[in-house]
Amino acid sequence: MADEKITGRNKAAVLLITLGDEASSKILKHLNEKEIEEVTFEIARHPRVDALQRDSVISEFSEMLMAQEVIQSGGIDYARSMLEKSLGSQRAMQIIEKLTASIQVKPFDFIKKADPAHIMNFIQGEHPQTIALILSYLDAKMSSAIIGQLPLETQADVAKRIATMDRTSPDVLREVERVLERKLSSLVNEEYAFAGGIQTVVDILNQVDRATEKGIMETLEEEDPELAEEIKKRLFVFEDVVMLDDRAIQQVLREVDTKELALALKSVEENVRTKIFANMSKRAASMLQEDMEYMGPVRLRDVEEAQQRVVGIIRRLEEEGEIVVARGGEEELVV
Repeated sequence: MADEKITGRNKAAVLLITLGDEASSKILKHLNEKEIEEVTFEIARHPRVDALQRDSVISEFSEMLMAQEVIQSGGIDYARSMLEKSLGSQRAMQIIEKLTASIQVKPFDFIKKADPAHIMNFIQGEHPQTIALILSYLDAKMSSAIIGQLPLETQADVAKRIATMDRTSPDVLREVERVLERKLSSLVNEEYAFAGGIQTVVDILNQVDRATEKGIMETLEEEDPELAEEIKKRLFVFEDVVMLDDRAIQQVLREVDTKELALALKSVEENVRTKIFANMSKRAASMLQEDMEYMGPVRLRDVEEAQQRVVGIIRRLEEEGEIVVARGGEEELVV
């Protein structure tokens, strides 16, 4: 075929020329500076495109796009089967080989659309390390639903293992996938895959109900105080103040020094400032704005430390039952 003798950059240039200025400009936004420079150079070298070459590139692009969509919806094996039926074995293999160089099916993708209750039936008898590995690759909402169904003593153990997880061998990933789904994922990255970590367990805990979070954190505080403290710092960030109701914000403001609040508000989005100002008197809001203006440039580190001190006050008030902090995984009932 004519397109087999030209490079990928040549094909990209042909495609962009064919699509026209408007569509091409949207595509270029997703490329880095070097890629834009290279493809632009190719476009400049080919102001006109041969009709046969154009048709060949468009056909290949269409096939690759179709294959990618099939892989995302049904997996690599399903895609191979569908392509073989429509394009033949040889062409199907060529397309799959090209896609595997740029498309990676992440571990456990095949269970991400499953019901958490069904996944729970598969993993509840597994070792906590295996459960931690699986939850690390799922989204936080699904992981929170699953971890909330585990026994209390297992919850903290799994959370700790997620937080301290480093790198996992692809062989281990394949074995766990085989046991869970009885088949391998053909596109598992051959390099060591990073998963887990403190932020992963924070994302999960931010989705679970308060009772589950409290149980996990109390156990972690006993077993690993430093880890528990690091997780606690990230569980509620300053910008999350917009999720508090007005009464809770007013309670927090009574506990926070005005100059400390002015420093904490220096680098936040406008919606956060608006939420704070709306819960202050006009005079207090005016004074706070003046403090922020007169403060001048400040170090980001100082701003973050001030924000963390305000977050500390919010968590203390929550623990004392003075305010309610809504969690993503629960509907708060106030009585």
